[in-house]
Amino acid sequence: MLRWLVGGRVGPVWMWKALLFFVAIGFACQLLGVIFNKSMHTAGRSIFTSPDAQGPSLGSCQPHTHIMFLKTHKTASSTVLNMLYRFGEERDLRFALPLGYQLGYPLPFNAHRVKGYQSRGAMEYHIMGNHMRFNKPEVEKVMPADTFYFSIIRNPVALAESSFAYYKEVAPAFRKAKTLGDFADDPRKYYDPRLRNNHYARNLLLFDFGMDHNDNFSEALAQRAEKMIRQTFKLILVSEYFDQSMILLRHALCWPLDAVVSFSLNARQQKPSIPGGMSASWVGKVATAAGVAGKGGRSQAKTATNITEDQREKLRQWNALDWHLYKSFNQTFWEEIHRFGHPQMEEEVALLRMRREDLARVCLRDGGKPVEAHRIRDKNIRPYQSGLVKILGYELQPGLDNATRMSCLRMIRPEIQYKDVLDAKQFLRPLAAQPQPVQQNQGPMVAGSSLLRQDSPRTGGRLVGGEAGRRTVEEVERDWARSRSMRRNQTLIGEPDKG
Repeated sequence: MLRWLVGGRVGPVWMWKALLFFVAIGFACQLLGVIFNKSMHTAGRSIFTSPDAQGPSLGSCQPHTHIMFLKTHKTASSTVLNMLYRFGEERDLRFALPLGYQLGYPLPFNAHRVKGYQSRGAMEYHIMGNHMRFNKPEVEKVMPADTFYFSIIRNPVALAESSFAYYKEVAPAFRKAKTLGDFADDPRKYYDPRLRNNHYARNLLLFDFGMDHNDNFSEALAQRAEKMIRQTFKLILVSEYFDQSMILLRHALCWPLDAVVSFSLNARQQKPSIPGGMSASWVGKVATAAGVAGKGGRSQAKTATNITEDQREKLRQWNALDWHLYKSFNQTFWEEIHRFGHPQMEEEVALLRMRREDLARVCLRDGGKPVEAHRIRDKNIRPYQSGLVKILGYELQPGLDNATRMSCLRMIRPEIQYKDVLDAKQFLRPLAAQPQPVQQNQGPMVAGSSLLRQDSPRTGGRLVGGEAGRRTVEEVERDWARSRSMRRNQTLIGEPDKG
């Protein structure tokens, strides 16, 4: 080409060499710029900022930011609380946090159990959701008048199975029984209403709602309890239909889709006896325990405890007040879905599950398979262990950018550690440096009135726990001493509170 140009006397050779050189440089720069801009755009665009994060349009409604969630026991409530924690933290909302880890439970709630509370109206609180025994007048001292109240319930038989596994060493009635089947066959043989922590063994839902769980069943009593709950709580979710519950909650609160997408937290390790080997997968757990209902509207949940149908019926009779609540609010739940529209519900549940799968692929190692706590490399996200069962957790995918990693971390951070993080932020305590572990045996830890143990070795220094906002050794030792005396308390402690 150059010879042709020179032969045609268009210009000197050096000029054309220089021109070709600069053209090549320009082309290379343009190509590199396209690649660089594409890579920067990909890296800067987190999955949490994609349009899918918002979900289907909710119209012109405004998100609720004054929320009270009654965190009932063994109902997937830890997963719901994680959603509230995430929503509030991302928007700098103020939480009504406990002094310890629970709001005075199992005593009826008192406003002064909220850290920093001074008097009615002195400070605006947005979200309340830690374990409490509900006491409406005291809650109203803390939360604004426009607060949205909601809770979650579970089939009392499945709840009893889970409670027996978690609280066997805490509730005397469970501790005396060899198996749940033995307890179901003759509950009164093991149950003494005057013993501390036996509330876990009978009508636990009613107890958490603040009512007398030891009363003998009568239709009038059950309807009165139901009426009291309906007067306060605008929405009652159903654990067996968790995904449908999240869609109803999203619309009630006017929240984006990602706010109600979750990974199952505080889940116990299941026996590998469920068909298909799904017990080790959070996907299987959620799909099984909260799957879309069939035409008859029945849950597809399976149970892991080997008890007979006769024993299940005995557990329903033993927890008759809870069974009434469950039947009534389950019916209301499906009436809500009917008003919402079954086709729309199926569509939005499918979107929620797809979004959960997408986030799991991005956030979680090994496709989101939960692992035992001691296998989690980051000790700050190891779940505390309670009772005789193993509580599973997750590991983050390596190599995430900072923004994505923080959003993913919020989704899997265990309840105890998350509360500590929020406490440190809200009360402006400096973040504690990570102590170096020393090889000593770790004693059981205490959160509120629940006994906890930690798989990681005891940390050095004067601070213990998960992350920022660790409790001092003195606080832990004081609470642990109190909890040990509670565990040893096999004697009668008088009539139970009539909250």
